[in-house]
Amino acid sequence: MTLFSTKDNPVPAGAQTGQVATADGVSLRFARWDPEGPAHGTVCLFAGRTEKIEKYFETVRDLLKRGFTVAAMDWRGQGGSQRLLRNPMKGHVEDFADYQYDLEAFMREVVIPSCPAPFFALAHSMGAAILLDSARAGERIFDRMFLVAPMLELSLVKHDVAARRLARVLTGIGFSRAYVPRGRRVRLNEFHFDGNRLTSDPARFARNLTITMEQPQLDVGPPTIGWVTAAFDLMDRFAEPQTARAIRQPLLMVAAGDDQIVSTPAIERFGTRLIAGASLVIPGARHELLQERDAFREPLLAAFDAFIPGSAR
Repeated sequence: MTLFSTKDNPVPAGAQTGQVATADGVSLRFARWDPEGPAHGTVCLFAGRTEKIEKYFETVRDLLKRGFTVAAMDWRGQGGSQRLLRNPMKGHVEDFADYQYDLEAFMREVVIPSCPAPFFALAHSMGAAILLDSARAGERIFDRMFLVAPMLELSLVKHDVAARRLARVLTGIGFSRAYVPRGRRVRLNEFHFDGNRLTSDPARFARNLTITMEQPQLDVGPPTIGWVTAAFDLMDRFAEPQTARAIRQPLLMVAAGDDQIVSTPAIERFGTRLIAGASLVIPGARHELLQERDAFREPLLAAFDAFIPGSAR
């Protein structure tokens, strides 16, 4: 499987790429890198919804400099992994439990056989929610998990209760694979830095847009009604107080103070209930903390260095 470079976003040297099949028959793209010297362990990098490995090349370099082997994958239905519907632009999944097949296959076929222990996770948004769901189910795959803006509750949805009801009704009557109401693929020339809710860094915003413009096959559009219904089901489980208390996985959640995509208060509430974890907030930052300005990104990496043992930084 191929990784794609752009002028301002070259593939980090030494990439090893391939594909792996899940237990339910979905093909996933993965990549891994080794540091120049002895590795202090492996950081597994898990992206959010719509994202691809290419978006995290800068983060891969940061981790390699810290002395870690890095392993990354694209979730089913996005990036370079197999799409699930005839229309490849539809972001779809029937049940968030399906993502556990992706996690299991990636760890079993890629990380455990060929990457040095201990294993750590660095996950963003939807990816962080998937890892939390694994921990909720009693899995203990990683020594520690560093979760950036985990998707515990959405802040961009108005009339939350009504949206939940509508999504479940539409799914129940057979519209699971349709785009969310008014959901459409926004043309690339309609994306503008001004007013975007993801990052305050114009250079990183432009870099990520260039990846999509030059490699549109890696892109994915709005979610389907089924995806939204499955996400609401997962977030409802996270809202139950006993969910956080049942997790024994050591973890740190980092929230963005100006997050307009997921709910920062929900992350803080969840953090107070954890027995082996905590949360912190980076004031003023937007949702994509790893794509933010250095003023926000550097405190995030400092928190990573403090929490993940073995970092050379």
